[in-house]
Amino acid sequence: MYTPSKFKVEDAGKLAQFMTANSFATVIIEAEGKPFASHLPLLFEPGSASAGKLLGHMARANAQWRHFTDGREVLVIFHGPHAYVSPRWYQTQVEVPTWNYAVVHAYGVPQVMTDDAQFESLLQRTIRFYEGDGPDAWPGQLPSDFTRDLMRAIVGFEIHITRLEGKFKLGQNRSPADRAGVYAALSRSSEGQDNKIAVLMRSEGLVP
Repeated sequence: MYTPSKFKVEDAGKLAQFMTANSFATVIIEAEGKPFASHLPLLFEPGSASAGKLLGHMARANAQWRHFTDGREVLVIFHGPHAYVSPRWYQTQVEVPTWNYAVVHAYGVPQVMTDDAQFESLLQRTIRFYEGDGPDAWPGQLPSDFTRDLMRAIVGFEIHITRLEGKFKLGQNRSPADRAGVYAALSRSSEGQDNKIAVLMRSEGLVP
């Protein structure tokens, strides 16, 4: 990924937090000389002596998992907020529009799960992660025969992360006055993505 130094994020904790908060990701492989992508929810699991791993599942009918056995790296893209930036918001004159965004690329080697107990545990963890612990959360309790049939129709996998690339393009290359103008405009916007970029700009210390 093209990442100018001003936009580069290398803090492992920050990247982990980003992947957890933006867990619906795009998994990309090369299959028979062509790109192949799937869009999947993935759980990030930290590693004590590694960059951690990603856990997920997909439909067995999705041919992508069959390419997880050749030992090659896959690319996983975690998409964060993004927003159009108008030159109207700058103090600097004679400028052009741009786009601000945050994204993390995770590279890793996938492995298909073959242990049924491990796979079922992953499914329960996924339910708990997205359902939460509130009183109205779906308990995830299903008849055993239904669960067996479900597990035959899907494939669990884990991706052992080999490297991470983070890019937060938030106007770090602009003057403080320009950043303040962008922040003010995005904060006032009725678009949720705009507001999230504004929040990220503040959390990254780019505005007072």
